[in-house]
Amino acid sequence: MTDKEIMEYDVVVVGAGPSGLSAAIKLKQLTKEANKELSVCVIEKGSEVGAHIVSGAVIETKALDELIPDWKAKNSPLKTEAKDDKFLYLTETKSYQLPTPPQMHNKGNYIISLSDFTKWLAQQAEELEVEIYPGFAASEVLFDENNKVLGIATCDMGRLKDGSEGPNFERGIELRAKQTIFSEGCRGHLGKVLMEKFNLNSDNSPQTYGIGIKELWEVTPENSKPGSIMHTTGWPLDNDTYGGSFLYHLDNNKVSIGFVIGLDYKNPYLSPYLEFQRFKHHPAIKKLLEGGRRINYGARALNEGGVQSLPKLTFPGGILSGCEAGFLNVPKIKGTHLAMKSGMIAAESIFENIDKNDEILEYESSIKKSWLWKELYKVRNIRPSFKWGFWKAIFYSAIDTYIFRGNAPWTIDHHGTDHESLGNKHDYKEINYPKPDNVISFDRLTNVSFSGTNHEENQPCHLQLKDEKVPINTNFELYDNPETRYCPAGVYEIVLKDNKPKLQINAQNCVHCKTCDIKDPTQNINWVTPQGGGGPNYQGM
Repeated sequence: MTDKEIMEYDVVVVGAGPSGLSAAIKLKQLTKEANKELSVCVIEKGSEVGAHIVSGAVIETKALDELIPDWKAKNSPLKTEAKDDKFLYLTETKSYQLPTPPQMHNKGNYIISLSDFTKWLAQQAEELEVEIYPGFAASEVLFDENNKVLGIATCDMGRLKDGSEGPNFERGIELRAKQTIFSEGCRGHLGKVLMEKFNLNSDNSPQTYGIGIKELWEVTPENSKPGSIMHTTGWPLDNDTYGGSFLYHLDNNKVSIGFVIGLDYKNPYLSPYLEFQRFKHHPAIKKLLEGGRRINYGARALNEGGVQSLPKLTFPGGILSGCEAGFLNVPKIKGTHLAMKSGMIAAESIFENIDKNDEILEYESSIKKSWLWKELYKVRNIRPSFKWGFWKAIFYSAIDTYIFRGNAPWTIDHHGTDHESLGNKHDYKEINYPKPDNVISFDRLTNVSFSGTNHEENQPCHLQLKDEKVPINTNFELYDNPETRYCPAGVYEIVLKDNKPKLQINAQNCVHCKTCDIKDPTQNINWVTPQGGGGPNYQGM
């Protein structure tokens, strides 16, 4: 018997991102059309819907047009239509305009704040009587005696660092459902548990990831070009490191600027955060930012594996959707429309089969019949080709795109897992990054203060070490503690204790990007959910 309060629903959705909210909306639309009753609940670990959502972002409206055809009449936050695309190759001091790859053409798309978009989607869901509970973190998957998923349990609130019950302790609750949709986003905490328990990755290539780091700027009016889109590749990265930048001009003199680096990078001395800060000093970029001010900061890991890295999507009692599964079109640099479509297909599959009370296999077969699958299949070979180096990948991608049109009679495998790609420190030289000038570039802790990040400091640490000796005995000896560099929030720090190095974890800084969980070379760091409501509080991101 559980000592937790139990709430029962037909469907529980974990995560109020584009996929989870689209699933909830679609479920309620279907029940309304069929004149049926179906109770739907969405829980979200952020303090409010959108608080943990960060992306570029340019949205393709294909899925939105299907889900809410009259979205333009509903005061949606899609206001800035994409007008022009520019694709640059950078050297240290110069820039060269290249032909924009066809996947990156954005005519008809919209530049948005994804956090604002999810807030708007939540409003549409609530109008359809979806129950949404922000500030509640799903910390545990519930199973019955036959290993069928029964739902989830939320995190206890008010526990102290040692795990004991504090003066404000509140027990978590159990949310039980006939079917549970897991849409936590990239590298979801519960998704990891489910993938291992049900061996969902047995037939796919390893998932591979990138880290996206973003700042929102207010630029001078003369530098503002609403609807303008620019992507760059090349400097400051070398030819063996995958990555590039984005600059998206919104209305009201706002510019989203960010950098994405593939987490399969090899140099243990590379810092994705400092590469981004260095990038902003390029003459082609600095002139845009001069006279402006940075107003927000965030970071998030993203899936880059594509269709060959998708896991099995179903198991008894539940479904994976959105970035939880890995629906992202890397060459397009877009995933919102795919996440939404996967959520919509999940809703349709559940609605038609919910009384079966079993694994809904129809979901995966419906995914494979949809435009979502066709889109991902056509670009499946582009990202893995970069394991051959930048110029070889560019040459191959042109052949794959223009000659085979995405239908080459082969599929390129990925390099392996990202945590295995890191090289020994003795094979690389330290990178001498320029010191931030606090005008164009900033140190990590200053930027974290612009993310709204806050955690209750006296709670148990949500960054768990499987073996406390590994950070020094292995990570220090072999890789010079890369966790102090790949984390974009300064969470990991080497301090001296009794004249010996020790890893200090500043968990209160964590922006929930999940990079440590992915890139740690020994997989010794396990990211678990902190108490609900903690973490970043993104506004306009």
